[in-house]
Amino acid sequence: MIALRPPAGHREADPDGAAPWHDAGVSRLAGRFGVAAVVAVTLLTALSGCRDAFTGLRLSIATGGTQGVYYVLGNTLADAWTGQLGIPRPTVLSTAASVDNVDRLRAGTADVGFSAADVASAAAAGGPRPGQHAIRALARIYDDYVQLVVRADVPARRLADLRGLRVSIGLPNSGVQVIAQRLLTAAGLSEKNDLQAQQLGIDESLNALRDGRIDAFFWSGGLPTGGVTELAKSVPLRMLDLSDVVPTLRQRYPDYSSATVPASAYGLPNAGPVTTLVVHNYLLVTDAMPDDVAEALVRGVFDAQPALVKANVAARSIDVRAAIETAPVPLHPGALRYYRAVKV
Repeated sequence: MIALRPPAGHREADPDGAAPWHDAGVSRLAGRFGVAAVVAVTLLTALSGCRDAFTGLRLSIATGGTQGVYYVLGNTLADAWTGQLGIPRPTVLSTAASVDNVDRLRAGTADVGFSAADVASAAAAGGPRPGQHAIRALARIYDDYVQLVVRADVPARRLADLRGLRVSIGLPNSGVQVIAQRLLTAAGLSEKNDLQAQQLGIDESLNALRDGRIDAFFWSGGLPTGGVTELAKSVPLRMLDLSDVVPTLRQRYPDYSSATVPASAYGLPNAGPVTTLVVHNYLLVTDAMPDDVAEALVRGVFDAQPALVKANVAARSIDVRAAIETAPVPLHPGALRYYRAVKV
């Protein structure tokens, strides 16, 4: 979907290396106002040239449900890249999240996508099918916390207690569903035989729990997830501790780490810290993206971090040194160029 054309009137640098605007006018400017004026003009022209280089660029960003962190950060990045690159605002797609996003990237129906590391790693290991693009990473960004949310009046205290209950396990082709199915297997539960399983996204899960149509839902997202915060204001909630299955999952799937959801995450009454799984999130593109575009997008992520943090505090964990840790998903060459330039 990437459309890129040279800007109208664009001229390459002269063969001797001088930029096309570097003429006697600049020398006269230096004579009248000094070297500082020349430096200012140089910087302004460089910035303008950077923006002009992306004239004609059209992007789409595959995110997730509208109440999730992917969608919030995707919109913030769309605003940031619009201003930084001087391009039309990228289209932000609400999707089923990780698996769906990877499929869209491979098919060429999205240019940038968010994905959990476990899904991205599986995609990289499997490789693209004929005619598809290969997945590449721009950066490791923030971490997702697996959250098993139940109504406070539900007697379940651990994962195995979900037997017989109405539980949302996430949308088909979502990273949430991948994790939910793995957790249920580790607990000796079958989604078909032991649960009244429903395949709902985060938006539908929040509404269904509020309305009493489900008892619990799985979610994997940043802390806090805005939709859960809002739901907790009107519906008494609890989060289930996963400590009895975390070691099994970590042994089987090295993409997962153990972590604690602090009691302060959602301010739930009588809540204590909860043991859960953490999975990294990646910002993905494909090998079809030009190197200069990928480099500019990565630079834009770090330049926009204050805005990202304002949108959701999960973005505080975005770190340029950790960003390169995307194995086994290869970094895009343009992203590598950025990290080398900042000496990571």
